Amino acid sequence: MRSENTLFVGGPLDGRVLPVLVGMTGQPPKTYEVPEPHDDGRPPTVHFYRRVPARVGRLGLPSGWKYEYDPAGTPSTGPKWPWRRHH
Repeated sequence: MRSENTLFVGGPLDGRVLPVLVGMTGQPPKTYEVPEPHDDGRPPTVHFYRRVPARVGRLGLPSGWKYEYDPAGTPSTGPKWPWRRHH
């Protein structure tokens, strides 16, 4: 599989550039989860990052991606299909 070097902004990975696997469309996932283990046996703390455009060209199209820290992040639940609505 192909990977892309992606910048992380904020949180425990601030300023790091890590290789992130890209999907079939050539884009990295919309969210990135980083578990932080604890030494005392508690479950790991999970930090969430959201994908945002790194640069936007003159036509408004993104050229590259970066991840920004989301302190109040929630795990992704999958795609939101238009025919599934909350009642």
